[in-house]
Amino acid sequence: MRILFLAQLVPYPADAGPKVRIYHVLQYLASAGHQVTLVAFHRPGDRPEQVDHLRRYCQAIHTVLMPRSRPRDAWRLAYSLLTGQPFLIARDDVAAMRRLLERLLAQDTFDAIHADQLWMAQYALAARSGRRGNRRPMTVLDQHNAVYLIPQRLAAGAGNPIGRALLALEGRKMSGYEVAACRHFDHVVWVTDEDRAALAHAAGGAAPATGLTIPICVDPQATPPVPRPENARRVTFLGGMHWPPNGQGVTWFANQVWPLILEQVPEAIFTVIGKSPPAAVREPESKRRNVEVAGYVADPLPYLAETAAFVVPLHAGGGMRVKILDAWCWGLPVVSTTIGAEGICYQDGRDLLIADSPEAFAQAVIRLLSEPAWAASVGKSGRRTVEIHYNWRKVYRAWDAIYEN
Repeated sequence: MRILFLAQLVPYPADAGPKVRIYHVLQYLASAGHQVTLVAFHRPGDRPEQVDHLRRYCQAIHTVLMPRSRPRDAWRLAYSLLTGQPFLIARDDVAAMRRLLERLLAQDTFDAIHADQLWMAQYALAARSGRRGNRRPMTVLDQHNAVYLIPQRLAAGAGNPIGRALLALEGRKMSGYEVAACRHFDHVVWVTDEDRAALAHAAGGAAPATGLTIPICVDPQATPPVPRPENARRVTFLGGMHWPPNGQGVTWFANQVWPLILEQVPEAIFTVIGKSPPAAVREPESKRRNVEVAGYVADPLPYLAETAAFVVPLHAGGGMRVKILDAWCWGLPVVSTTIGAEGICYQDGRDLLIADSPEAFAQAVIRLLSEPAWAASVGKSGRRTVEIHYNWRKVYRAWDAIYEN
């Protein structure tokens, strides 16, 4: 099939959950013989060679600069408050993207229009209505999250009353928008059954669209386990903290969990890897104990080789946390909150450890630090789970149910 694939991100390097999903879906579609035209927003830091890498899977690639600035966000927030459109959707409504799609549709025809994530739904539906000729292209929406849950959960943990009210309002607006958008697509693919059920609940109990559940998958064959010494003392978080659930989770861990760990394991080191670390971990060295802020790291393997516990302390979010799948590929033992591991197939105490209170989370990390042989067995079990359930080369055959000739 000829597929117009719309993405919010240039998915290479595949160094974040959404990019991992897009990258491996593109790989599978190409391996199945489909002709893909990728249209994506690019960021100022994206390099030409990263886009060029994707040409091995795409027949053509077109990008538009994603505008981001505080004045623009303020204007879009005001627009959202006046019109009722969710801020997260209004922020990504870019005229240059609409013009590009109009030009492509005037030049070519497509059998299907694939929107990756809810942010691109508005463009897919506009592209379908602006199609050329009598043939109506099939529309597919890949729902990485039940998006309305993200601001809703962030509101529950927000301390600022104004911020809490704005997040709660965004959650309500996003819920209505998300249900309506899903109903306009021929197929909606869900990353987790939990997200599908959450949106059905938001729709009043009626599923807003038919579709499959296809989890985010990784490539265990390309990611061997990381050898680690038995005396490892590093506790590692890895993820972009510009995504609010990550920032909120790291702040909770640094403030409420880490001091409890240091009481029993004073030589432990908490390493934070990723963009935009929050203020709680960016304090001067004299005000924090054993916290190392690495920022964005192109190759985290040196840190992972010293990691005794990989932590996912999230209390908000939706979809799947690909960082757990990555940690399993590396053979690392994981401690996560219930929400952090939402949507993932696991057995608590075998594949990872689940803890939601500061005290329980701290004790789980301390046990991994104190019992290296048992920690290694948890890491090995996680590795087996990702090989069985989350290998894209096996699982993504499910896309054939949608993209069959």
